[in-house]
Amino acid sequence: MTEERTARIVDTLVDAFSDLMAVAPAAFRTKFRKMAADPFAFYRGSACLFYADVAGRADPWADERSGRIWIQGDLHAENFGTYMDGDGVLIFDVNDFDEAYLGHFTWDVTRFAASLALLGWRKAISDGDITALVRCYTEAYLDQVRLFLDEADERGFALRLDNTDGPLQQVLQLAKLRTRVALLDRITETEGVDRILRPGPGLRRLDDDERGRVTEAFERYLGTIPESKRFRGVTYAIKDVAGRSGLGIGSAGLPAYTVLIEGFNQALDNDVVLSMKQGNVAAPSRVVTDPALARHFRHHGHRTAVSQRALQAHADPLLGYTDLDGVGFVVNEISPYATDLDWSELTEPSEIAPVVEYLGRATAKVHCVADSDADHSLVDFQTEEAITNVVAGREEEFIDWVTAFAQDYAGQVRTDHALFVDAFRSGAIPGVASTG
Repeated sequence: MTEERTARIVDTLVDAFSDLMAVAPAAFRTKFRKMAADPFAFYRGSACLFYADVAGRADPWADERSGRIWIQGDLHAENFGTYMDGDGVLIFDVNDFDEAYLGHFTWDVTRFAASLALLGWRKAISDGDITALVRCYTEAYLDQVRLFLDEADERGFALRLDNTDGPLQQVLQLAKLRTRVALLDRITETEGVDRILRPGPGLRRLDDDERGRVTEAFERYLGTIPESKRFRGVTYAIKDVAGRSGLGIGSAGLPAYTVLIEGFNQALDNDVVLSMKQGNVAAPSRVVTDPALARHFRHHGHRTAVSQRALQAHADPLLGYTDLDGVGFVVNEISPYATDLDWSELTEPSEIAPVVEYLGRATAKVHCVADSDADHSLVDFQTEEAITNVVAGREEEFIDWVTAFAQDYAGQVRTDHALFVDAFRSGAIPGVASTG
């Protein structure tokens, strides 16, 4: 059984990442070494394995509607943080949409629940307390879905400075103290009377040919910004562009560029830094076999941007997509106001419970609330109504089902992590063998 599971882990990872491994084997060695750190890190980097597993499990809560909604796709405890929304309000919410797709609403809920169980295990929290925390999250999720069903304007709901407390409010306060000038001073420098990107680790200067192709791709991106979100005047003029490496666990091997553009005027204190990153294959799309759905997206950059607008009430006004050398890229701002929730100081269940209640409500928000410029053609019904209908009268059964999954799958991940580490150390994962 151990050999079979090891083979499944290796085969799933190779199937998902072989193309990128071939292009950037060193990046994937780094990714896999980070995943080897502990079971939670392994879970973060192996969403493809999660979907390979859950696709074979019975899901009594998925019907023709609740099994086809916009999902974040890689929901775990460390994929929440702050951002400045399109209306200028600091929001605490889900903050990563690289794996977003359409699928079962339960996939997001259970993926987060299992991550919470893994986080609790890492903190030596008892199984009883972990179950209570998962119940707290799931109850808050269901309650917020019901509230959306009764609200005329669900887009007004958000976790903000004025309606949160504790660690979440502290994260928002830290984000408020951040400034655009501080971000610019960290990653740019002045040359004459203008800014350029600061040389440093991970920054790659482009030759004239590549810079020209990136600039042309940027011009195509501008046409994908919704008319209602376009700025006027000098905004969008390129000041500098460079290649970028050293991205996180989920983005290993994906080509990316940093683009410095003019801000709302020619003053140097409001320049804007954009990320132009190759879109990846969304993990849920590997198990959702609907050719019509796949055809809806021009490429993975398009899919990422469309998904984010479907999952955020007030999406980044600079969000868009383009193509470079026939490959899709997603474009968005590198926000000065992005601050992630730091779990390291949350050690006791009593401290964690209020946080996971907020996260349950935030999960309901991404499922039920879309940006005004979202594409509604794929989900033309009220998500909150679809979810409420499948759990109505069976709420306790649903909560028990989620908590049982969380404990069971977290145990599987801990076993899988050890098998993965052994396979990686022994050179059993093709394409990433150590160079010595």
